[in-house]
Amino acid sequence: MKKLLSLSLALLAAAAMTVPTLAASHTVQRGDTMWKLAVQYQVGTSEIIDANPQVANPNLIYPGDVLTIPETDASVRAYEQEVVRLVNAERAKHGLAALTEDWELSRVARYKSQDMHDNRYFAHNSPTYGTPFRMLRAFGLSYRTAGENIAMGYAAPAAVVAGWMNSEGHRANILSSAYTKIGVGYVADGHYWTQQFIG
Repeated sequence: MKKLLSLSLALLAAAAMTVPTLAASHTVQRGDTMWKLAVQYQVGTSEIIDANPQVANPNLIYPGDVLTIPETDASVRAYEQEVVRLVNAERAKHGLAALTEDWELSRVARYKSQDMHDNRYFAHNSPTYGTPFRMLRAFGLSYRTAGENIAMGYAAPAAVVAGWMNSEGHRANILSSAYTKIGVGYVADGHYWTQQFIG
C-alpha cells in the first residue's frame, strides 16, 4: 500500500549527509571559494568540505588545489526533474504559473528523503531536523509560505505525481498559487520522495 501524507501550512516570516554516488574534480582557480564552488556546481558547501578532508581550513584554498565535487546520480536527477516537469504540466492545466526548480530547495528535499530512509520513518516531522519549516530555516532558506509533500513506494515520477494529484492535500500544495519555487528529492532505495514548495 502506498503511503501518503500531506502538510500544507503557510507561515509568515521569515546533519544526516546525503551520500553522493558520483564525484567530479575541480582545480581551484584564483578567486575560487568553497561557497562560489557550491553555487557553481549546485551542491552544498558542507558536502564539498566533507568530500575534501585533505583541506585543513576550508576558508583557505589555493590555485592549483584539486578538490572533489560531489554530484547527484544522473538517473536520480532525471527522476527529480521529471517530477518538476509533471507538476508544472498539472499547474498549466489549471492556468497557474510554472514553479521554478530551486537547487537549494532540492538539496533540502534530498536530505529529507535520505533522512526518512536512513532513520526508517515516514512523516513530515523528522527526528533529525524537526518540522519541514524548521529544516528549511536550518538550511538557510527564507520564505513567506512553505509546504511539503512526501511519498514512499512509488517507483516512477508519473506514478508519484498521479498519487499526489489524487490526494486532496497534496494536490492543494501542487496547485497553490502561493508557491513560486519547488525542490524535489528522491532516494531510490525504498522510493522515498519529498517535494518542498516555497513562496
